[in-house]
Amino acid sequence: MFAKASSLMVSLPSSSKARGQICKMGQCWSKNRVLYCFGDLFLRPLKLLSGGRRPFGVVRFLCNASSAAPSLQIELVPCLKDNYAYLLHDVDTGTVGVVDPSEAVPIIEALSRKRQNLTYILNTHHHYDHTGGNLELKARYGAKVIGSGMDKDRIPGIDIALNDGDKWMFAGHEVLVMETPGHTKGHISYYFPGAKVIFTGDTLFSLSCGKLFEGSPQQMLSSLNRITSLPDDTKIYCGHEYTLSNSKFALSIEPKNKALQTYASQVADLRKKGQPTVPTTLEREKLCNPFLRTSSTEIRQALNISASATDAQALGAIREAKDNW
Repeated sequence: MFAKASSLMVSLPSSSKARGQICKMGQCWSKNRVLYCFGDLFLRPLKLLSGGRRPFGVVRFLCNASSAAPSLQIELVPCLKDNYAYLLHDVDTGTVGVVDPSEAVPIIEALSRKRQNLTYILNTHHHYDHTGGNLELKARYGAKVIGSGMDKDRIPGIDIALNDGDKWMFAGHEVLVMETPGHTKGHISYYFPGAKVIFTGDTLFSLSCGKLFEGSPQQMLSSLNRITSLPDDTKIYCGHEYTLSNSKFALSIEPKNKALQTYASQVADLRKKGQPTVPTTLEREKLCNPFLRTSSTEIRQALNISASATDAQALGAIREAKDNW
């Protein structure tokens, strides 16, 4: 059985005695373990051939999440070709977690450099480029794997299954679990209201949204609406460094958007310097992201979307155009 959070606050204990009270990982993912191991064997040589540790030219980036929660530090860890994993460090307690470790080696290197242990592994969804490091990291550090209850059969090593509306504690930080399907049916996002940050995986990117592999335009629209209901100063940590390409597509369908023009220029400058474009802010995305601007007359005219089309229909048309761009 998997440990499941109730709708009440759940504190995830860090002591070995307390952790022993949490159910051991289930066996439902074991039949997929060969696939995960094969993926690791296949991807690691590619990583080494590309230079090994920082495959897309981003130096490690450490910042305080927010002045509202200065004890929470977030470090971007580049993985694979264009993925980001995120190391979470609570300064007060020393608790460390990682969000979406697509591979283990860069995470191990970051932890070793700072002489830190790993307590939690948080997955937004089941795709290998977000869970590929789970088993190795769990074996090495004894970390607990956390993921969606809907996807418990597809997340390797899962110990704790969380569902929409569940709340739990990362050290002293409350975390709200939000179901955000569309990219996958079991996708969840992790919102830290005290720090004003959200980890959106592959649901919301800067200037885009995820491909609709397992969901519909209506599902994605509903997920994006949930995220955009958060405060405008919420920082968005997404799963990939896609912003430069996204900016070019966004400009192609809304070229007169002044805020987008300014942001696209900033993005190009950051990428020339090898710097990340993450995090972005919800306020900026509302002004610039075409998938949050389905009512834009300019976008609709550019893509021949009827003025009478629903926002879900418009999002589907924008997604199709992006897929074929």
